[in-house]
Amino acid sequence: MNRFSVIIVEDVPLELKGTEGIVRNDIPEAEIIGTAENEQEYWRLLKKQLPDLVLLDLGLGGSTTIGVEICRQTKEMHHDVKILIFTGEILNEKLWVDVLDAGADGIILKTGELLTRSDVRSVMEGKQLVFNEPILKKIVERFKHSVSSQLARQEALVDYEIDEYDERFLRHLALGYTKEQITNLRGMPFGVKSLEKRQNELVQKLFPDGNGRLGINATRLVVRALELRILDIDNLEPDAE
Repeated sequence: MNRFSVIIVEDVPLELKGTEGIVRNDIPEAEIIGTAENEQEYWRLLKKQLPDLVLLDLGLGGSTTIGVEICRQTKEMHHDVKILIFTGEILNEKLWVDVLDAGADGIILKTGELLTRSDVRSVMEGKQLVFNEPILKKIVERFKHSVSSQLARQEALVDYEIDEYDERFLRHLALGYTKEQITNLRGMPFGVKSLEKRQNELVQKLFPDGNGRLGINATRLVVRALELRILDIDNLEPDAE
């Protein structure tokens, strides 16, 4: 790894001292050219000398959005500057998404293995989305859950013999469309009476043992489709009309 310059953005003196110690002791190729405890100091440093890498804490002055905006604006003005988030925001997953959308090259959580030379080297060598083990564990868990959900949905479509039109019909019922509105969807070749017939057939498929003595209306049918994973509640999008 070639030598490179670093600006550290951290507003907690003790944590700044710890980060400086990690960089100086474990990453000899790095030259710290400045530190900033707030947004104003950071922009002043940036005007004096452009770094190769910014080690950026997200929680500055009690605000989590300042770090995201620093990342976004820096990437917009200086795309080649690497930004590695080094943050104690270990539970705020929405914040992680925001800063990745803002162009961060990676996120290192201040827990577990902390910041390592290999993480920094990966960023400086152009690897995108560098994470340490705590955040990687969460990403893998979400990935496994997502894949399991997709497989469960595919199996439900097969098991209950749900075709494309059944899925579209149920999805739009879940979105609050009336049968009349659904008949106007592009590529939906059914009238209202045909949809009523299809709804009755779906009731028989999804409630093979009936529903006790309770009637099964469109709302109950949609809830059942969600329970069986036939519909994905996170992907209820309407078709083009």
